[in-house]
Amino acid sequence: MDLTTTYLGLKLINPIVPSASPLSNEIENLKKMEAEGAAAVVLESLFEEQIKHESKELDHYLQFGAESFAEAVTYFPQASEYRIGPEEYLEHIRMAKEAIDIPVIASLNGVTVGGWIDYSRKMEQAGADALELNIYYIPTNPRLSGVEVENLYIDILKAVKSAVKIPVAMKLSPFFSSLAHFTRRLDENGVDGLVLFNRFYQPDINLDELEVAPNVILSTPHAMRLPLRWIAILYDKINADFAATSGIHNAQDVIKMLMAGANVTMMCSALLRNGISHITTVLHGMKLWMEEHEYDSINLMQGSMSQKNVADPSSFERANYQKALQSYRPNV
Repeated sequence: MDLTTTYLGLKLINPIVPSASPLSNEIENLKKMEAEGAAAVVLESLFEEQIKHESKELDHYLQFGAESFAEAVTYFPQASEYRIGPEEYLEHIRMAKEAIDIPVIASLNGVTVGGWIDYSRKMEQAGADALELNIYYIPTNPRLSGVEVENLYIDILKAVKSAVKIPVAMKLSPFFSSLAHFTRRLDENGVDGLVLFNRFYQPDINLDELEVAPNVILSTPHAMRLPLRWIAILYDKINADFAATSGIHNAQDVIKMLMAGANVTMMCSALLRNGISHITTVLHGMKLWMEEHEYDSINLMQGSMSQKNVADPSSFERANYQKALQSYRPNV
């Protein structure tokens, strides 16, 4: 049985990739991920706030985005609270490459061009096989247009692509007015892969302290419906590879994402809940399902249930909304 797939030009032994999380911050965890069957690993993100900026540039963006990403800034820890700094992150890449044989994907999390270019080069030099750009941006400024927001992403992509030779993926949120058009723009500007979707951690209110507080809630399988729909819609319309993330917890979730058109599936919450050994459980479940349904390879199922290939393409659009409402029967 052939479970191999390709992502960002990398030949992978299967489609299971642990996504950026605190688990990847320990070399022993990375070794265990490889031993349990992970095909590649995304390291925990290096945040833009950890990278030293020139004071003029930093002042400019703090003023420019004071309203637009204030929520995100309050979520990020202070510099003294980060587990590792920029130089330690680069050393972590080097140590990871020495410790494991599977591809190591570095992750940058930020919102401006400054600082990314230099560190994307350094990550490449440290041995990263690819880069994942995680742009955590909440555009709440009413004077900022959708085009300007898109251009911010495009500018970062172009800057990083011009700085490195390794593949570059972008981790996106679903909150674009025309996601299909925007992904085509990214594709035209050379993005190698799209990670769909980023989960914005929403604020909560602490009623005892009367403070806005961060609240991390792990995903459930229901969260996979959104990336599944969009990967199915975008499959074969752009050249970039697709990594499905959010809500992927078991073998059936992985298979559905592959059938929608994903090249790989990324897991975080499932590993935090069940431990790294859950990778083996998922792979075993995949093999059983493929044997029962007579699939000899991943290649045979990839994109088979995409919008392009299903009998009723409208099932991924508005028609499905109407059918879902009409088919629901309340328990009265």
